[in-house]
Amino acid sequence: MKDAIFLTFELLIAIARLLGPSGSRAIIAENLLLKQQLLVHSRSRQRAPNLSVRDRALFGFWTLFMNPRRIARSAIIIKPSSLLRFHTALKQRKYRLLFSTGGRKPGPKGPSREVINAILDMKRRNPRFGCPRIAQQINLAFGLDIDKDTVRRILATRYRPDSSDRGPSWLTTLGHAKDSLWSVDLFRCESILLKSHWVMVVMDQYARRIVGFAVHAGHVDGPTLCRMFNEATSGQGWPKYLSSDNDPLFKYHRWKANLRVLAVEEIKSIPHVPMSHPFVERLIGSIRRELLDQTFFWTETDLENKLRDYQCYYNQHRTHSGRDGATPMETTGSRILDINQHQWKKHCRGLFELPIAA
Repeated sequence: MKDAIFLTFELLIAIARLLGPSGSRAIIAENLLLKQQLLVHSRSRQRAPNLSVRDRALFGFWTLFMNPRRIARSAIIIKPSSLLRFHTALKQRKYRLLFSTGGRKPGPKGPSREVINAILDMKRRNPRFGCPRIAQQINLAFGLDIDKDTVRRILATRYRPDSSDRGPSWLTTLGHAKDSLWSVDLFRCESILLKSHWVMVVMDQYARRIVGFAVHAGHVDGPTLCRMFNEATSGQGWPKYLSSDNDPLFKYHRWKANLRVLAVEEIKSIPHVPMSHPFVERLIGSIRRELLDQTFFWTETDLENKLRDYQCYYNQHRTHSGRDGATPMETTGSRILDINQHQWKKHCRGLFELPIAA
């Protein structure tokens, strides 16, 4: 219907051009122009009346029959410049329809509907994921090559976040570290009964892999610290270097003796500068934001089980900017999925959902 109306207008404009502005036709057009202006002026409004699409079309059409010098004299409530713009707009519309290749502007083809749905599903199921993380997870799962800007544009136009979820996202990219270098650190968390639990986390800085966790409820001394380290690294072998901060816990004689027995050289970070120990600090932040701030735990055993589930998710499924979107543990075989045939698998008891083969 819209195309038919435009075609009718173009036909009338062509006829008017063929007849030309002269004689009685110009007088009739001028009279109709004046009459239409009076009708617009008679509308009951306190301010200047607004012109409808019909008014603009009629004014522009009648000016086709008139001499440009008469247009300025025929304008009563409409400025001559407005009538000239109406006339120019009709001409531009005519040549746009005659010579344009199509209604859509040329440009690169955007992502398919399946990719858009996968990105939106990823964001809805994992609201704390940022654009780089979503792009990396989609590329890893489906073998695509989309970047964070594509994800950002899709989310800006199609995604409406849930106002009840205001969880933060972790988007900082950190560099690589030397191979055979592990980092160790302790942090404290509270159970649902407000009982303090100490958690030791050991990570491989080069692969961004979580080596292991150890949990202790209560005070930590030298023997307890050594037991936690041996438990967290059980069955993993030993690195050449171990990075730790300047916490007094890591100055116990028993701790230093344990490292000497294992032939591990300890490297200390700069005192009072957390950024000198960045990798494990970032890991602790991720654990808090993605796991501990989103769920409760009751006992030491319950916390260990949840940390073990998070370790499996973190090492095998979670992408990392520091590894160019890869996971810490390399898997054998192809992991590319068909975007038209996939399903979603829950990790960490439903905190995260990632696509797998259907």
